[in-house]
Amino acid sequence: MSLKEVKQRILSVKNTQKITSAMKLVSAAKLRRAQSAIEGVRPYKGKLDDMLLSFLSGNDKVAAPYTRMSEPRRVAVVAVSSNSSLCGSFNASVIRLAKECIERYAAMQGVGIEIYPIGKKMYDALHKAGYAVDDSLMQHSVSPQYALVATAAYGFMNRFLAAEIDRVEIVYSQFCSASKQMPVCKTFLPFDISSSLKGNDKGAFVDFIVEPGKEELINALLPKAVALRLYTALLDSVAAEHAARMLAMQIATDNADELITELVREYNKSRQQAITNELLDIMSGSVR
Repeated sequence: MSLKEVKQRILSVKNTQKITSAMKLVSAAKLRRAQSAIEGVRPYKGKLDDMLLSFLSGNDKVAAPYTRMSEPRRVAVVAVSSNSSLCGSFNASVIRLAKECIERYAAMQGVGIEIYPIGKKMYDALHKAGYAVDDSLMQHSVSPQYALVATAAYGFMNRFLAAEIDRVEIVYSQFCSASKQMPVCKTFLPFDISSSLKGNDKGAFVDFIVEPGKEELINALLPKAVALRLYTALLDSVAAEHAARMLAMQIATDNADELITELVREYNKSRQQAITNELLDIMSGSVR
């Protein structure tokens, strides 16, 4: 490689490094906003879940909607990814898990599957794999709005009550920390109270006196809790995407630093070699 080519490559890598560094800063700012949104929702969601756990796990059992357990005959899979790339293995991991979830139900005899991708990368991957997908939820991929998400959640709930679907699974990347995002597959419907009871002291629930009654209160709170689960999952996915992109851009920036160091070393070495060769030519000419 000539000196001119090495110099051009150094300039090219430096320009790329500026882009990756800027993208890292943008992702960090977006991640802070996404974290604030999650932190604002989680206390409300936690308190709502605690209330439902107290009512649904009491001695006097109440017939609650959206908790009907049955053999799946019609399953809806909601799979969430990002619209863009440059976020490491974020999309590949959640797409792989979504395909595993779909294939698990496809292997069951007589089970129909509806697929609702959220995010362009998920839509393209599933469509390319030959699955029939419904793009009606694609508008939730950029910035989830609770009113719109709740409308979609109530649509699934109404179909669940009408026995048009027996189960709704949601596949997304759960935001654990800025350096850890975990793809998960969770049952959105039916509302499974046993999974929420894990790690809780069942004897700690208080038998409240409720007016007008437990059944009325559960019927009012349970749809909100179900809708909030879908909204929280979408917020988790957005935060996980920005965290993954920030980490990927940080790694790319560090790699560019290392590459620039190697190229500068190669440039200096080639330059010194060229100077040495010129001196040798001059010396050999003077001897003759």
